[in-house]
Amino acid sequence: QVQLVESGGGLVQAGGSLRLSCAASLRSISSYAMGWFRQVPGKEREFVAAIRPSGVTYYADSVKGRFTMTGDNAKNTVFLQMNSLKPEDTAVYFCVADFVGSGSNYATPGKYNVWGQGTQVTVSS
Repeated sequence: QVQLVESGGGLVQAGGSLRLSCAASLRSISSYAMGWFRQVPGKEREFVAAIRPSGVTYYADSVKGRFTMTGDNAKNTVFLQMNSLKPEDTAVYFCVADFVGSGSNYATPGKYNVWGQGTQVTVSS
């Protein structure tokens, strides 16, 4: 079964940086869209970023200019570099993959058929 395994979460002070990684097993990511969502308890999952096989990226307005999503096909891994972190970035971050080639909008959770287990990011003020 295809799995996504996130790593890199943790506790950081406001203004600091973290780099999340997401490694995929049993399926190459090179031909599929990948993304990141985040969730705070009691709230809906929120789109953060996505990357197309072409390398084109999309970002939520709240993270644009601070977060950068990249992919390394050789390592079958995607990354989310998070800079200038704010307390409101605190959430569980989920890596997602669209391995069925859905035509849905990149910011829609339903587009992605595989989700990682999530990694906690906590930003202290």
